[in-house]
Amino acid sequence: MATTAEPQAPVTPGGGGRASRRNVEGELTRQGVPGWLFVSPSLIVLGLFLVLPVIMALWVSFSDWSGRGSPFSATVDFVGLENYQTLVSGEGLAGRDFGLAMRNNLYYVLFVVPLQTALSLTLAVLVNRKLLRAKGFYRTAFYFPSVTSSVAITVLWLYLFSATGAVNAALGWLGVNGPNWFNDPRGVFHIIAGGGPPPPALAERGFLGVTPWEWLAGPSVAMTAFIIMAIFTTSGTFMLLFLAALQAIGEETEEAAMVDGANAWQRFWRITVPMLRPTLFTVITLGLIGTWQVFDQIYTGTQGGPAKTTLTPAYLSYETAFIGQNWGRGAAIAFILFAIIVAMTILQRWLLGAGDASTMSRRDRRRARRRRRADATTPVTADAVVADRVARPERPESDEPAAQRPEPDPPESDLDGDSRG
Repeated sequence: MATTAEPQAPVTPGGGGRASRRNVEGELTRQGVPGWLFVSPSLIVLGLFLVLPVIMALWVSFSDWSGRGSPFSATVDFVGLENYQTLVSGEGLAGRDFGLAMRNNLYYVLFVVPLQTALSLTLAVLVNRKLLRAKGFYRTAFYFPSVTSSVAITVLWLYLFSATGAVNAALGWLGVNGPNWFNDPRGVFHIIAGGGPPPPALAERGFLGVTPWEWLAGPSVAMTAFIIMAIFTTSGTFMLLFLAALQAIGEETEEAAMVDGANAWQRFWRITVPMLRPTLFTVITLGLIGTWQVFDQIYTGTQGGPAKTTLTPAYLSYETAFIGQNWGRGAAIAFILFAIIVAMTILQRWLLGAGDASTMSRRDRRRARRRRRADATTPVTADAVVADRVARPERPESDEPAAQRPEPDPPESDLDGDSRG
């Protein structure tokens, strides 16, 4: 007499269904409590001295606080976006100063970030060579300017680039009359083009209250000295980052490329540089943040002069708030600077990740997570288990006794060890 099999209850992964999932979540919660207790002092300190001041500064940027009394008192009025509109409209002295500061800092970023990245990568490749002797000496020598006080280096730079300094003396040996570096407001591009008055079409007020002729002037001679100083002082730090990334690349990769016939230049551009993409992103991000926030060199050196050609948004924010006592507008400059840094970081992250085929997009990662979640929650029935075993039959055991079965070959490492012994 034929019998029918009773339907099997679904077996969920983990064996316990919802109860086991609750147990796991409860265990994770119990394990997380000590962790939160350990990090709570740091979170409290960061909240009191970082998050709370940022929120207060954001409120100040929307108010007319003059720095006297509390910014939350009844005498402080909410002005909305008036401080921001005054800056970006280009009207008046405040708008023009902000436009000049943005132009100066933009050229500073465009020159410093690419040059310091290229120089630091070059130094890292040179120091990482096997045939180079005294590697420790060169690493220390290249890194030493990065740990020196920026104020001390700025004072040294003022002496080196003065009218009678060592730089102009060296240029004089080459037959070149050096400029008065920190007192020359002329743009480098204007000097290369031969100078002269601006055409009438380029002399009208343009973006952020700055004329197109001023936008095309390039960095001033004074700002050029600061650009050289920034490259000199920051390349050592980024060299260490690139050096650590280069040492993490295995020699097998280089050897495989050499076997395939790649020369040194091809190995560098096709293998080394793509594998340095995460480090390159870190270096460029840190470079963008540092160059847009340049302050101490300007404060110690020229304080925005000559003719406001070294004025930067960070120094303008300080000058507006602490000297001009217009704290609302000074805070607005700081938050505009913060928005610029975030936007440029996102942009360069997108540019660096656009050509990386191995990087999954956010949509692909979400789809992969949904598939894993669906596979983990799909019930497994007895019929499905039987079907899986039929599709993948187990390997039958051998009928030979264990003593008569041939022993497996020992691993290659053991053979090498026996031969060396």
